[in-house]
Amino acid sequence: MRLEDYWGVGPKTSERLRESMGVERAVEAIENANIRALVDAGLPRGRAVRILRRANGAAGIETLGTRDARDVYDDLLSLASEYALTAHAEDRIRVLTPLTDTDEREARLDRVLAARDAWAGLDDGDRDAIRSAFDDYDDAGGTDRAAVETALKLREAGLHGGTFTALDDLDADSLRAAAGALGTVGDDGRVAPGADDELDRLRERRDAVADLETSALDVLEAIRERGVRSFEEFRAAFVEYVAGEADVRRGRVEAAVAEDARDEADFTSTSLRALRAELDEAVDERESTVAAELRGSIESAREDVDTAVAAVSDIAFELSLGRFAAEHDLTRPALVEDGLAVVGARNLTLSGEVQPVTYAVGDHGLDAIDRDDDPAPPTGDRVAVLTGANSGGKTTLLETLAQVVLLSAMGLPVPAERAEVGQFDTVVFHRRHASFNAGVLESTLKSIVPPLSTGERTLMLVDEFEAITEPGRAADLLNGLVDLTVDRDALGVYVTHLADDLSPLPPEARIDGIFAEGLTEDLQLRVDYQPRFGTVGKSTPEFIVSRLVANARDRAERRGFEALAAAVGEEAVQRTLSDAAWNE
Repeated sequence: MRLEDYWGVGPKTSERLRESMGVERAVEAIENANIRALVDAGLPRGRAVRILRRANGAAGIETLGTRDARDVYDDLLSLASEYALTAHAEDRIRVLTPLTDTDEREARLDRVLAARDAWAGLDDGDRDAIRSAFDDYDDAGGTDRAAVETALKLREAGLHGGTFTALDDLDADSLRAAAGALGTVGDDGRVAPGADDELDRLRERRDAVADLETSALDVLEAIRERGVRSFEEFRAAFVEYVAGEADVRRGRVEAAVAEDARDEADFTSTSLRALRAELDEAVDERESTVAAELRGSIESAREDVDTAVAAVSDIAFELSLGRFAAEHDLTRPALVEDGLAVVGARNLTLSGEVQPVTYAVGDHGLDAIDRDDDPAPPTGDRVAVLTGANSGGKTTLLETLAQVVLLSAMGLPVPAERAEVGQFDTVVFHRRHASFNAGVLESTLKSIVPPLSTGERTLMLVDEFEAITEPGRAADLLNGLVDLTVDRDALGVYVTHLADDLSPLPPEARIDGIFAEGLTEDLQLRVDYQPRFGTVGKSTPEFIVSRLVANARDRAERRGFEALAAAVGEEAVQRTLSDAAWNE
């Protein structure tokens, strides 16, 4: 395959890859999702990731209908990659894309959840052994030899079955023999140092003789300094000197000495040249023998070697995702044709104690969790209009739904106690962007409306649409989006403060509300993040004004906020003012 056939690889990028690593290695790096190889070849990391995502899942990338959806997707993969056990596992996680085939999603869920259970079932010693084995694998450069050695370490740690099944039938003895041979013989027949002691000794002697040959005049002077008085004495001294300096048997040196030299200088250079040639031949002969033996060891274990290399890569990848799932208590979603429902869902980007949320849009079959304050989510509505308190978690709920949908689309477990997730061709997630001009309105509409117009399965998650145009017109546009969502048989959750300004919604739509319940003792907003279905939420500005009054920096600032409090005229404000005055 030509490099230019891959998405994002133009003439300049192709030339850079060709010069840095060659076409064959570049194609291998792209097909194997090797981000680091492309970065080492000079590509910016972001570009390398985009190329590999398209190369390995172009159809799935189209699911991400907006920039905000792509941001959630990137954040999820960044979080998951933190649990990678190897560099290549991290690369593979970074280039995961939504899967368009439900069977593929189910199969990946099977593998990841099995890996989650496997990791959770290990004791600390086994986990340390796994991390150590994979650290050594990375330190060795992830070579075939490193993979075989890692497979042997995992077997020796007693890991088998489930995620480790591919290692069960490997011939350990054959692999050990192959491990000693892998990486020691090249395609050109060259054998690496350390592979054979006899070959190493021959090379050392040959190199020592070569050094003597290079400095033949120094050898000549060293022998003369011994006070030799005849050629026979010179010949004997030469044999003794060379045998000692190069650690070569005297018989081998004697066999190489020149018989018809013109003088001592000619004798020295000719004899050293002949000895080096004889040692070259001995090295070549031994190297050929060793190379054949090494190749034989590798070939006799070829099937096990290939299995071990693939297994180590897959185990590292799946265990990494399993660690991610275990750490965040992720569960298997039910993959359905239509609808989106979550019970006890959590946002993965929030830290600390998080209130789980139950929500749904479309058809589903989930009941409530067995808690008195957690009603079953409604079923059948194509659109939910979500209203309620400022800082009440409406945007976070939209993002949580996007996380659940995108994780499920990639065949990964989700942050919910239970979930049903439909198959969506496009996920349109639009955060509130505080820009109020015609250009932003136009670009937003161009981003979120076309997916609805295709007639494909679309999920709309749109936050505070009114932020980009005046409220009256925003209500009209929001009404139009709700109607279009219903007409196209899509699903949508729309966050707004304009519920009272909307025209009567179609029967397939409902309004939900999130409510603030007051202020805590330290004047933080106390919110019930669980939406109340079929109820318009309140934006509760009185609580915000109360906090501003209580936290005023001086009397002038307080008088200004008190004027707002009087305008709001809510009992909650007056109560907060009284508390603040008493505290003062």
